[in-house]
Amino acid sequence: MEEIQAISGFASRIRDNIEKVFLGKRAVVDMMLACFLARGHALLEDVPGTGKTILARAFAASLDLSFARIQCTPDLLPADILGVSVWRQDQGQFVYRKGPVVNQFVLVDEINRATPRTQSALLEAMAEGQISVEGNRLPLPEPFFVMATQNPVEYEGTFPLPEAQKDRFLLSLSIGYPDAEAEALMLESQRRLSHPVTDLQPVASAAEAVPLQEKVASIHVDPLVRNYLLALIEATRLDSNLRAGISPRGSLALYRASQALAAVRGRDYVTPEDVKEMAPPVFRQRLLLSPDALVRGIKPDRISSSALDRVPVPDYRGAAFAAGTSPSS
Repeated sequence: MEEIQAISGFASRIRDNIEKVFLGKRAVVDMMLACFLARGHALLEDVPGTGKTILARAFAASLDLSFARIQCTPDLLPADILGVSVWRQDQGQFVYRKGPVVNQFVLVDEINRATPRTQSALLEAMAEGQISVEGNRLPLPEPFFVMATQNPVEYEGTFPLPEAQKDRFLLSLSIGYPDAEAEALMLESQRRLSHPVTDLQPVASAAEAVPLQEKVASIHVDPLVRNYLLALIEATRLDSNLRAGISPRGSLALYRASQALAAVRGRDYVTPEDVKEMAPPVFRQRLLLSPDALVRGIKPDRISSSALDRVPVPDYRGAAFAAGTSPSS
């Protein structure tokens, strides 16, 4: 129980600190925390100006993580991300100069504006926690977290992410517009020239985060909940609106994300509600719609909702498990 208290306390500190500058979107912050604790990466798809960059800067500042922003453009090269060796006259040799991906928190802004070749430079980093430069492998610092953004309503000059790239993101999130109260507070807080995020102080550290990420993997998933998760996965594979359902990597992503959300909420076991809450952001970028579904304007979230409606939710009593009796017994 102490481990869970450590994780939920860590999440609470980070959340409270972020909400000093990123207002009215607690659910999004919790999803980001779960994604980070599950050692995943997040893709934010939203129109410009909704606070994606502020969220990234606030998250990195709260954890005192080294931060880099990569602004993607069609002329961006892989070497601009990975780094390159430069000749040092004083040393008489080439010396590797690290690229922006060699940081703990990397914001990849408008990732779909980079060419497929440059997008692929991130693939090894996100999947393996390392990069290859001139035949040498370089491990990336821990924790390593990528938050990428893309504009879902502007397609001119963009390159759609390949399915393999999208599958490397644990979650796909949308921030949306703030409510009137949060927007009013935002206007008041930004009456000065500098943004309040520049004054944000760390409330945790990378050294604290890494062991907590390891503990998340031990969150209990009862067979009853696991079977419910697998039934949701199977429902997507049988949907006629899809060319392909969720892959085994996707089912693992939902499993890990549900564990992390349970820990953020202060529980050492996963409930069906955790799985239901995490299913749409896990499924969103992984569902391959059929041509007919695309023509009819069907969206991935509609497929997720359909699967959630069709699959019965098991009667899982978390309190019984906490008392020492497994609800599935």
